[in-house]
Amino acid sequence: ALFSGLGSVDELLPYDGKWRGFSRVAWQLKDFDLAVILHGNEPQATPLAYLSGARHIFKLPNNNRWNFLLSNRTPVLSWDDLGHGIDQRLAVAQLAGAREPFSRRMTVPRHAAGESAVRDALAQRGWQSAPLVAFQPGASTMSRRWPRGRFVAAAAALVAHHPELRFVVTGSPAEQALCREVAAGIEAAVPVAGGSRAWASAGDLPLIAIPDLLRRAAVLVSGDTGPMHLAVTVETPVVGLFAVSDPARSGPGYDPARHIVI
Repeated sequence: ALFSGLGSVDELLPYDGKWRGFSRVAWQLKDFDLAVILHGNEPQATPLAYLSGARHIFKLPNNNRWNFLLSNRTPVLSWDDLGHGIDQRLAVAQLAGAREPFSRRMTVPRHAAGESAVRDALAQRGWQSAPLVAFQPGASTMSRRWPRGRFVAAAAALVAHHPELRFVVTGSPAEQALCREVAAGIEAAVPVAGGSRAWASAGDLPLIAIPDLLRRAAVLVSGDTGPMHLAVTVETPVVGLFAVSDPARSGPGYDPARHIVI
């Protein structure tokens, strides 16, 4: 959904990842000249590119058993050789013929429907001019998640210094229960007379609205997640919480003065 409406994109074929939908996508792929794998799980990504009929397939890192299907078989490079994920993607683009100068800055399309959804949701809560802090408690793995009680404690500490703050707890529809639990904890810890202190937005807004919601926030506190990168993209300061992943590879990729990694 985030890529819909981009003039440079002719067609989108959603893929659930891993083996779910593999056969469906394989049948949908047409005869391509070039396949560029910027990010994807193996053993699915490279075989999918091969089944597209592409004569040229580029991917980094290329140190896996599907290397023989790639056009860039050598030199063999691992993640440790490639630096940040943005640099890794730019390196793949360069292999495929892209020419410098490159920008490391990421962009995301703006969607009028998303902007409207955020505006309406904030107005419904009377938060049109309220200073917002965004919390992202969910992540792809438990090891990337900060304990929910820590988010509640952080909110209480912030409110002690800034009583006017309101909190939006972001997440996917599958993370609704987690987000509501964090929001309820914040409401109980630092209630507001005649209003609400926290809003669990998971499931309330479409994905295309999330960049505008994050743009509206003064800061996002998050683990290593997609929403963290969206916040970086819309120039919202990030406090990135890293436990098992390497922020040098997947942390904020630019504007180091704007973001804090712990």
